[in-house]
Amino acid sequence: MSAHPPPPSQTASLIPLHWTPEQALAVFECLQALRHALWDTYGPQVQQAWREQLVPDGQPPQFDPDEPF
Repeated sequence: MSAHPPPPSQTASLIPLHWTPEQALAVFECLQALRHALWDTYGPQVQQAWREQLVPDGQPPQFDPDEPF
């Protein structure tokens, strides 16, 4: 599973362009319900997974306050 969404140019090709606004809304509402159910079930684990993706493994680089930007 990829952690990053596809670029917008690729996203557009994943969405059918022939849907009516009502069909698009129905899919949106279904995805929202799924999102809420996933969060209710896996919220803490999802937060931990995000943290692990954002914080690299290993020690942080050494900080030298005298080094210029």
